[in-house]
Parts: sequence; structure tokens; C-alpha cells
Amino acid sequence: MTAEDKADDLRLNGLKEEYAKKHFKESYYEIIELLKKYTDIEKHYYPIIALWVLGTYIHKEFETFPLLFVNAVKGSGKSRLLKLISSIARNGKLVMDLKEAVLFRTAEFHTLAIDEFEGIGKKESGTIRTMINAAYKKGIAVERMKKVKIGNEERQVVERFNLYTPVIIANIWGMEDVLADRCITIILEKSSNALITKLVEDFDVNPQILKIRTILNELQCSLCSVVTKKNINLSWNNYIISKYTTLHTFNTYNTQTTLTTQEREDLEIFNKIDALEIDGRNLELFFPLLIISKMISDEVFNEILSITKQIITEKKTEEFTENRDVALIDFISKKEGWRGNYLSINDICSEFRLTVAIDPDEERWLNPKWVGRALKRSKLVIQKRRVGKGIEVLVDVDKAKQQLKRFKEVITDVK
Repeated sequence: MTAEDKADDLRLNGLKEEYAKKHFKESYYEIIELLKKYTDIEKHYYPIIALWVLGTYIHKEFETFPLLFVNAVKGSGKSRLLKLISSIARNGKLVMDLKEAVLFRTAEFHTLAIDEFEGIGKKESGTIRTMINAAYKKGIAVERMKKVKIGNEERQVVERFNLYTPVIIANIWGMEDVLADRCITIILEKSSNALITKLVEDFDVNPQILKIRTILNELQCSLCSVVTKKNINLSWNNYIISKYTTLHTFNTYNTQTTLTTQEREDLEIFNKIDALEIDGRNLELFFPLLIISKMISDEVFNEILSITKQIITEKKTEEFTENRDVALIDFISKKEGWRGNYLSINDICSEFRLTVAIDPDEERWLNPKWVGRALKRSKLVIQKRRVGKGIEVLVDVDKAKQQLKRFKEVITDVK
């Protein structure tokens, strides 16, 4: 290939990318328009859902992709929202009463919308819950033995099914903790807006939906190449190593004057993401959506940065409020009169029960055994002794105050 041919290829690829980005951006705003037309949710959810739907077409370019969980009372329109999303998303498939075999045999090829998924936390749902957990991260598969005929013989061979796929779940009663940790939660309230609630669902024939789906399917390869070309995960890791290592082994981002145009753009993006002060699971959840938003425009990227901060702040506040261990630490921190006094685990449990609102179905967890273990986990026991009526402990009130302060600082840091 001549230099001129290579230049022509580069120009052609550039034009394809610009065309793809243009229509990608148009599709983003059209999806938001459709969501607002058919559903009534808090306004900061619309951009998140629209980015998630777009992400179903390129999710394989990321190592993780968040699950969506729609939590709503009966009659709030959660089934409508799931049907709308599955109508626009890549190979969307709306199901109820999902079976394990169906999940692992179809996951790789579809965006799964699972409606009325009640009882997800029950023991008997353990296997399918584990599989949905695995759908969140690339590289996890299910293997099953399969009979095949080779000549005149039947043999057992291993059949491998990849589980990594976009999943959205809806129910009334909430989500099991481990699965919820992999989800971005959408709270859906019952709407009184007749302009929305009196519309019938025409998603299968809606020309705007058909157009968006057609365009995104056509652009899928071009959009994936945009993400792949950036090596976004490697670039992010190099950025983090360069910024936080004391050895500065990787100095790609240390001297701005030596950066390429692409590296300068990445540096700007990464600085803003890093400024959110998120890591671990929260980073995994929002990183793909932030990168996708940057593909649309700087304006959308900055909006999603703000929404991400809002959602994570709400999540951390809720975790602080609902976390049982934190509630016990808070309780101990206020017991000035307990300094230097031995107390029985039974008495601590009884008094703690009076300070927390407990659902009758959950009452069994708050017992002396749990309190003893929680005090040990939190390292709040200075000394303990065995007496005739059981175990007595000397609790560290000052340490409880320090721990409570740290928990509150975590929430403040992301505001």
C-alpha cells in the first residue's frame, strides 16, 4: 500500500468516526426525548438511562458495565420503562421468571430486561443471582457438558457460555446487597401526569425507535473502534500509576509538553474523573458511562460528572443510614456513661434494640451473638470477661466517635 493509499484510508476512517459520533450524539438526545415522552422519573435519571442504552452497543469494549435496577411500587410504570429500554437497546429481550439455562445460553447475545424479579435474595435464587452478578464483569463464564456425536460414538464435551452482558432488573421489594452493589438504582414513583400515563405502548412500530435502533446497529463497529483505538483502560491505569506512585515508573502524563493530542485529551478527562474521588465498585459502575458521555460532547460529560457525584453521595448517605454496624458505632459513641464500666452483651443488645427501627421480619438478626461479633469487627472492645450471666465487655467510646467521624467524612468528600 502506498503512502497515498494509507492517507486515504486514514481520511476515510476519520470520516466514518465523525459520522458515527454525529449520529451517536443525535441518538442520545432522541432516547432522552423518548424516555421523557413515555416515563415520569427524576430528571437526572434520563441521561444515565440514555447513556446506558447507548452503552449496550459497545459494552464489550469495557471491562465492566453497570447493571440497572428499577425499584418501584405497583403501577409506577416499571414494566413500561423496561419494555421501552429493551426496544431501543442492542438485541433487547424482555423476560419474566428467567431460568438459569435460558440466562447463560442467551446472555452474550442480548440486553436482558428482567421484569418482576421478586425474591432475588432468597436462598433458592442463589445460582441465578450469582450468574447475574457475573454479567457485570468481563471474563466470567458458565461451563456445561454437552453430548456430541463423533462418528459412531457419543462423547461429552465442554460447552462454554460467556455471561458478560447488559442487564436491567425491576421489582417492588428491593435488591439483595451483593447484587445491588453492582447496580445503578433508578427509583420510579407513580405518576399523575395524564400526558404520559394515558399513552399506549407503541414501541414495536414507533418510527423513532426503529430509526435509532437501525442507526446504532449500523454504527456499532465504528463506535467500538473509537473506544478500542483509545485503549481507554490502559490509558487510565497509566494515568493513575503516574499520578499516585512514588517511583514515577510510568511518566506518560507527568510532562504536559511531551503529550500527544490524544494524551492531552485523556489527561483532561481523567483529571475530572479522578476529582470525583471515587474508586472500587463506584468507579467500575460509572467509568463506562463517563467515557461514553465524553464521546457525545463536553457538555454531556460535565453533566454526567455532576450526576455521578449526586448519585454516589445519595448512595453513601443511604449506606451510612442503613448500615447496621454503623448504627451500632453511632449508638456506642453516645454512651459517655459507659466509659470504664463493664456491660453484658445482652444488656447492650437490649438497649441498642430500643434505638433502631427494625422490620419484624428482620428482628432475628439483632441478637447478642450479632452484637458481640459487630463489636469485634469494629474493634470497639477494650477488654472482656466471663461472668456468671455471660460475657461482659469494656467498650471504647472514644474509638466509636473516631470511626463515626470517618464514616461521615466519606460522605462529605464526594459532595
